[in-house]
Amino acid sequence: MHAPTTDPLQRERDHLASSRAALTAMREDVESLDLRDVTGTWVSAAVLQRQVTDRIAALADLAHTPLFFGRLDYLHAISEDLAEGGSGEQFYIGRRHVHDAAGDPMVIDWRAPVSQPFYRATRTDPLDVERRRRFGYTGGELTAYEDEHLTDPAETDSASALLAAEIEKPRVGPMRDIVATIQPEQDEIVRAEIGGTVCVQGAPGTGKTAVGLHRVAYLLYAHRERLARTGTLVIGPNSSFLSYIEQVLPALGELDVAQATVQQLVAHVEVRSEDPSEAARIKGDARMAEVLSRAVRSGITLPTEPCVVVRGSRRWRVPAHELVEIIEELKGRDIRYGAAREALPQRIAHSVLLKMEQGGEAPDDRVQDAVARNPQVKATVKECWPPVDPAKLVHRLLTDADFLAECADGVLSSEEQAVICWAKPGRSVRTAPWTAADAVLVDEATDLVQRTSSLGHVVLDEAQDLSPMQYRAVGRRCTTGSATVLGDLAQGTTPWATASWQDALLHLGKPGAHIEELTKGFRVPEEVIAYASRLLPAIAPGLAPATSIRDLPGSLTISHVPSPDDLVESLVEACRKALTYEGSTGLIAADARIPLFAEALTEAGLPFLAPGTETSAEARLTLVPASLAKGLEYDYVVLDEPAAVVAGEPDERTGLRRLYVSLTRAVSGLHLLHSEPLPEALRG
Repeated sequence: MHAPTTDPLQRERDHLASSRAALTAMREDVESLDLRDVTGTWVSAAVLQRQVTDRIAALADLAHTPLFFGRLDYLHAISEDLAEGGSGEQFYIGRRHVHDAAGDPMVIDWRAPVSQPFYRATRTDPLDVERRRRFGYTGGELTAYEDEHLTDPAETDSASALLAAEIEKPRVGPMRDIVATIQPEQDEIVRAEIGGTVCVQGAPGTGKTAVGLHRVAYLLYAHRERLARTGTLVIGPNSSFLSYIEQVLPALGELDVAQATVQQLVAHVEVRSEDPSEAARIKGDARMAEVLSRAVRSGITLPTEPCVVVRGSRRWRVPAHELVEIIEELKGRDIRYGAAREALPQRIAHSVLLKMEQGGEAPDDRVQDAVARNPQVKATVKECWPPVDPAKLVHRLLTDADFLAECADGVLSSEEQAVICWAKPGRSVRTAPWTAADAVLVDEATDLVQRTSSLGHVVLDEAQDLSPMQYRAVGRRCTTGSATVLGDLAQGTTPWATASWQDALLHLGKPGAHIEELTKGFRVPEEVIAYASRLLPAIAPGLAPATSIRDLPGSLTISHVPSPDDLVESLVEACRKALTYEGSTGLIAADARIPLFAEALTEAGLPFLAPGTETSAEARLTLVPASLAKGLEYDYVVLDEPAAVVAGEPDERTGLRRLYVSLTRAVSGLHLLHSEPLPEALRG
């Protein structure tokens, strides 16, 4: 690593200053655009104004976010106008493209093809790169650089100090991008083609969430027009998690990616109750799709009387057998219930038109539309193919045991039917005791009636916790698009957590998706991940233990506090000690013990935040219920009573998985304190 006073370093600082000035000029050029004389409708003017506003926001120069983090010195020229000379070419790699007044690039977007060797080049395959330079920053100021001469046989491989320093930076504030530290195996996933769905099984600390977010950013770069038209969505497990990751894409210049939880996607009814675990498991079972399909079509009846249409002085009769043929044909087609219902009056009207033509008339399309709106035709449609309100239908299914038995015959056992029926149903849809699992059923019924709109790309994080019916709900949002599925089977903490990615992808509607496994960790210290991996045989026997590139001796401390009465005080003191170090601290405890620690921390004069709230230099301690720890990370974690974390779940395996999640949230150090015996797998 070079000293900050060297001339090469000053030249790099000068280039940074020039790049910042060029970015400012780019922004000012956009801000100076006069849209007053732009012709077109007010709609096109509003769209153009929105595009300009977004462009201005995307060109913001974030003071503590370096414009470039690396440089590539190619052996040969890449640009066409320089290729004939044969000499090399130099590119600065950064978070966004910056050009000078002449249009020449000063910083190349990390997603551009010319930037790819920054992540993929090696000594055995240098990809025409002579030198790869990494830059080190402190508070936005360029302070160091480090070179790898990939074609110099005299230079030996050595670990990058700047790369390690970037990975190990203290975690204060929201999750940040990893664009400067993407590894080759991560880059392959990031740049995978948009047409295919990718599933990433990633152990704690392998960067799977960051990889998924960077994949969205890459796809928006490579297929911007397509995704601008079809849309992108990031789905996370809870609002705290979404708050934590929400700044990653804006830092990469991408502002138009929606975020939601599965619960927000299916918010057709107000959730006001919670299912027992067995009821939630059954409602989340894929068999419920068949039950709902039967329920939606249960009202279809075959007519026994003809449909007689009066037009002027003439009467046109569609006999019952002909109506039956039309309805049976529509029932046999693979179209939504609502679409078939809309087609039925047109089909009846078409039959009437044929009879008119046979009677010597010459009706046109306007006549057919008029016949379709005829009161008798509408009455026939209403009787034979009645409208379906999805929420009312599911309400009936969960309150009418006979109706449920009819729709679930041969699909659910009578015992299972009894479990999912509401004990105290509300009088109406509005007052019903809807649960999160019920809302997914309403979403399924809604899609059976009217097709759900599909997006261009969906990222589904912490996917292992979804039920089959939840996978179906997500899958309908990307039936014509692709998906990036992220998760860790060992961190499945719901009673219905998926047992295999193949099953999950089948329910998602993407059975042919490519499955990648990330086992090399960059966040959790080796000592901590090795300790947590002792639980894997009990919670996910088929998974290989994760490893970590970060060897931090002393990163794991286990303290036994003999007296339970002293445990809370010991944990508070452990938090106080953790806060003497740089970075964030998370106190993780079983949900039931959170009020106890809220009171204790307040009495001790230690202010704390709720999960998802952005940490700052003044507020670095977060009190985290174990149920909300997934996906979050802290420099230092203080973990309370593992036995209580395990006991807080409905079964031991789920409890041990919740503990595995809690053990793997630390970036620099984990201090575990307990009075009760540790789970057997962690002893010794």
